[in-house]
Amino acid sequence: MPSALPRISARIPVLAAATVAASVLLPGMAPGAQAATPGEQALKVAAAKQGSPYQYGATGPNRFDCSGLTLYSFKRIGKSLPRTAADQYNATRHLSAGSRQTGDLVFFHSGSNVYHVGIYAGNNRIWHAPKPGTTVRLEKIWTGSVWYGRVR
Repeated sequence: MPSALPRISARIPVLAAATVAASVLLPGMAPGAQAATPGEQALKVAAAKQGSPYQYGATGPNRFDCSGLTLYSFKRIGKSLPRTAADQYNATRHLSAGSRQTGDLVFFHSGSNVYHVGIYAGNNRIWHAPKPGTTVRLEKIWTGSVWYGRVR
């Protein structure tokens, strides 16, 4: 019976041959492929909640306030966060804007007071639960008064 694996020349080093064989046996595990970061995984959870209504104090699964959405999204991927935006800021590793990555938290502040949080989606946009009368949505960051944090 013919093998399902490609024929590998004896001239290819053994490690390269094993990599080729593994990529045939495990599609999606091509050389250099990386698993999504926890932040990217949480971002997908938040995006899947698009259209869910805002409700003050709600933590899901069908209604959210801002920190409730971030709490829910990270909890679904096995990471814990405190309940409020300010406490979430204090629980993250703080980053500069230049170091932010997709899936990091974006904290809106007035002076030292953190009043809102969302999950960074790239291109200066966040997934968040904005305010009463709105739904979870993707939106452009509207101010420069933001801090960034990465969930540990």
